[in-house]
Amino acid sequence: MRALALLLLCWLTPLMVFADPHEIDATLQQLAPAMEARLSERFAAAGVDYPPQRIQLIALKEGQRLELWAFDGERWRFIHDYPVFAASGEAGPKLREGDRQVPEGFYRIVELNPNSHYHLSMKLNYPNSFDWAQAAREGRQQPGSNIFIHGSAWSAGCLAVGNRYVEELFYLVGKLGMDKAGVLIVPYDFRRRGIKVSADSPAWVSRLYAYLNLRLAAFPLAEKTAVCAYGCRAARAAVTGAN
Repeated sequence: MRALALLLLCWLTPLMVFADPHEIDATLQQLAPAMEARLSERFAAAGVDYPPQRIQLIALKEGQRLELWAFDGERWRFIHDYPVFAASGEAGPKLREGDRQVPEGFYRIVELNPNSHYHLSMKLNYPNSFDWAQAAREGRQQPGSNIFIHGSAWSAGCLAVGNRYVEELFYLVGKLGMDKAGVLIVPYDFRRRGIKVSADSPAWVSRLYAYLNLRLAAFPLAEKTAVCAYGCRAARAAVTGAN
């Protein structure tokens, strides 16, 4: 029953009235003192100027990890590993509404919601043009929608990173602008092992994974010098704390 309620919340939250720019600005101002200190420290530890020009989030479904990278004008630099405390489904793309799958692909953040049931949330532009094209080709009229990165430690089809961490990411994206942030979601870390596609996957998944692998090449593991503050498998008791 709880899982059904969470699933409905993840679907219905974006159908509600979203905050206007003044509400978002007010939330960013409220977060600013703590987030400026926290993010400045993270970037200093990575040896990267803050604020950055733009950022990239890389979600690894199998490893339940969300990597934060920043572009320093010359190359992408690793900043931090955030744990993903909940992400339903398994390896493989999202195909239809209600399949509880986290999508796979390259996405943009298109909305910030300070009024989320999950503390704060950032909506992705799933389905993107590639997702729509494959759905149309296969006659799938409802490929799904309303995919978020959000707080809390529970989710159904979205990426839950906990309240503490979503505050950092929400603030950083709000500060830089949504157009300065990309989100790459992959089934597992292609930098660590080769691409493997399930035999029952649609034919286009091979092309998608090859494309995602090329994008990942800009974020080499050799750049990863920092570690997740909580070991990336923190106790849930630490998830919802504001600080």
